[in-house]
Amino acid sequence: MFEGLNMGDLGKMLEEVQKKAKELEEKSESIELTAKSGGGLVKVTANGKGEIIDIDIDDSLLDDKEALQILLISALNDVLKMVEDNKKSAALSMMGGINPFAGGGGSPS
Repeated sequence: MFEGLNMGDLGKMLEEVQKKAKELEEKSESIELTAKSGGGLVKVTANGKGEIIDIDIDDSLLDDKEALQILLISALNDVLKMVEDNKKSAALSMMGGINPFAGGGGSPS
């Protein structure tokens, strides 16, 4: 079953994958993604790792707690989705375009 499998080559491949993953993680810290809600009344910025690094709230919302909560939740959900999409894109580029997130089904010919 493992005939012809060179363990040295496998080890080198794993080291390369680990190196690329570390580079991607370091790059992701410098990426900033911003989502807005309420026409820009609330802005949430996260880095590529998914850490929220800034929240900007328009003063007009400070008297309307319910609207502020709704818009903040919306912006947070949007920026977290952007982070996830960014991570998937980075993983795809690392794998050379092979998409593990795509459905597996082509129809047999």
